[in-house]
Amino acid sequence: MSERYDVIVIGAGPAGYISAIRAAQLGFKVACVEKWKTPSGELALGGTCLNVGCIPSKALLASSEEYENAAHHLHEHGIEVQGVKVDVAKMVARKDGIVSKMTKGIEFLFRKNKITWLKGHGRFVGAADGFYKIEVSGDDASEINEARNVIIATGSKSRHLPGLPVDNVDVCDNEGALVFTEVPKRLGVIGAGVIGLELGSVWRRLGSAVTMLEAMPGFLAACDEAVAKECWKIFTKQGLDIQLGVKIGEVSRSADGITVPYVDASGEQRSLVVDKLIVSVGRVPNTDKLGLESIGLAPNERGFIEVDDHCRTAQPGVFAIGDVVRGPMLAHKGEDEGVMVAELIAGQQPHIDYNCIPWVIYTSPEIAWVGRTEQQLKAEGREYKAGQFPFAANGRALGMLAAEGFVKVLADARTDEVLGVHIIAATASDLIAEAAVAMEFKASAEDIARVCHPHPSMSEVMREAALATDRRALNM
Repeated sequence: MSERYDVIVIGAGPAGYISAIRAAQLGFKVACVEKWKTPSGELALGGTCLNVGCIPSKALLASSEEYENAAHHLHEHGIEVQGVKVDVAKMVARKDGIVSKMTKGIEFLFRKNKITWLKGHGRFVGAADGFYKIEVSGDDASEINEARNVIIATGSKSRHLPGLPVDNVDVCDNEGALVFTEVPKRLGVIGAGVIGLELGSVWRRLGSAVTMLEAMPGFLAACDEAVAKECWKIFTKQGLDIQLGVKIGEVSRSADGITVPYVDASGEQRSLVVDKLIVSVGRVPNTDKLGLESIGLAPNERGFIEVDDHCRTAQPGVFAIGDVVRGPMLAHKGEDEGVMVAELIAGQQPHIDYNCIPWVIYTSPEIAWVGRTEQQLKAEGREYKAGQFPFAANGRALGMLAAEGFVKVLADARTDEVLGVHIIAATASDLIAEAAVAMEFKASAEDIARVCHPHPSMSEVMREAALATDRRALNM
């Protein structure tokens, strides 16, 4: 039955469901459109992130790290373990249980906040009398609902390569790589970015011989150069075979496996034969089949919806957030945009400082950063000072067998304002939050250095790196 709402959100991934919840908290009548189906055919909230992205991949990363520690590192603690085995089916089932718990949790939050879940595919079919018309099509029927405000939060999907069909059995994107039924002996990964490194790490720890083929000539180009250099040493020492500057040829299949011909950085013709192949070459926004033309909108040449700094489109009352707009494709970035838009609709004046949004790669050790890199500051001609401190000099890290990596703090040479923080550490995803808070409040390196950090803790390295910007590190 057709209804009128104050706000309709199209998409129930992190950006969409958080936006819907915040709008409901502010007193609006809210509906959220979502069509995601699990492999069993059950409709589910949470989008890519909760179902086949952030949450399941981190569950497998945690399981594979536990296995690697038991098989290769516990003896360093004086704990001898023999006969360690991997039960992939049980590992995947544990991951699926976490996903189900999280998605059911969103359903509870929708009920708690009186948000209507419109089950099906949502698209614009026009506007009249100050209301936008949204058609929601399910398996058997469709209906048209109306709203004064519409928030587009339809997320993104894996980019595939021309001429290389993904079946998510042998040639997989992130979805197929999360449901392998056994550990492949030989695993190829096309793309050595965030997702490729994370998924490659999972299966390397469990026993796969992993080869990564990256088209770019440099490794982790988005990272600070010091971080990328250190990570290259760590990951290649762990056993990842990472080939840079390659050009992929026509992939073929045979009884022996999947053959990936490529030209390496030196121009030599080479060939890789694997049992499974993961294609991880980025993501593209889900902006097709939204009916944008019916309200006078269209995605740009890259498929993104153009918005201003507050995620407003060219049509009043229509907003777009998360992976469908400019900026990094990060769940927490989309969540912040969702909150901002809901509060804008309510007449408040929120804002987002996009320079203070942290990035994390959940390898082991983890990689995290916020703000500018050293190469960016050099390109901008900004005078800065850098302080770096290693976890190898930290007692807590040594006790945890987590002494790899460092914290690097970049600060303005004149004002001492923190401009960027870069971390390689076992707990980088948690440590980076302090840096994000500091930068949001325009803190100086001295501010971080003057804050009392607990001892012994990994967080002490943040303080030491801040002190190091003025050559005042106390433990080095």
